[in-house]
Amino acid sequence: MKKERIILGIDPGTIVMGYGVLRVDGNRPRMEAMGVLQLNKYEDHYLRLRKIFERVSGLIDEYHPDELAIEAPFFGKNVQSMLKLGRAQGVAMAAALERDIPIFEYAPLKIKMAITGNGQAAKEQVAGMLQRILNIPNESMLPQLDATDGLAAAVCHFLQSNNPVSEKKYSGWKDYIAKNPGRTKK
Repeated sequence: MKKERIILGIDPGTIVMGYGVLRVDGNRPRMEAMGVLQLNKYEDHYLRLRKIFERVSGLIDEYHPDELAIEAPFFGKNVQSMLKLGRAQGVAMAAALERDIPIFEYAPLKIKMAITGNGQAAKEQVAGMLQRILNIPNESMLPQLDATDGLAAAVCHFLQSNNPVSEKKYSGWKDYIAKNPGRTKK
C-alpha cells in the first residue's frame, strides 16, 4: 500500500487563483483544503505575481505537498491575457521549484476529461463531480469555481499518477533548465 501523499493543485490566474489540497491515503483521496486568492484589488500586475508566489509558498509551508499539479495555459486569441496567465503559472511553478517539489502540468481539457469524462464540461459540472467523488459537504463548497478548478488539477493528477502519459514533470530548477534548453539563459 502506498504511503500518504499530498497533492497541491493550482488553477493559475492574475485576477483569481484557485487552489486545492488533496490528501491521498493509500488509494483514497480526500479534500484537505480549497480556496482562492483574490488579486483584483491589486492594480500592479507585478504585485499580483508577488502575491501568487507568496500564497503558493504559504500553501507549501502549511500543507507540505509532495507534488504540484497545475493547469497549463490554454491558447486563446488574446495574446496579452495569455502572457499574463503564463506569468501567473510560472510564478506558482517557481514557488514549487524553489522547494524541489515535482510539478505536473495538465491541459484544461485533460482535467475536465479526467473529472467528468467530458473535455468540454462546464466549471459547474466539474465542481459537482468533485463534490460527489470526494464527498465534499455543501457547506464546504465555495462559490468561486476557481477553487474547484484548482482541486480538479490535483484530482486529475491523482487519477493519472498510476498511468502517467506525456505531462511535463520538473523536480527542480536544474531539471527544468535541462528539459527546456531553449527557454532559459545560461
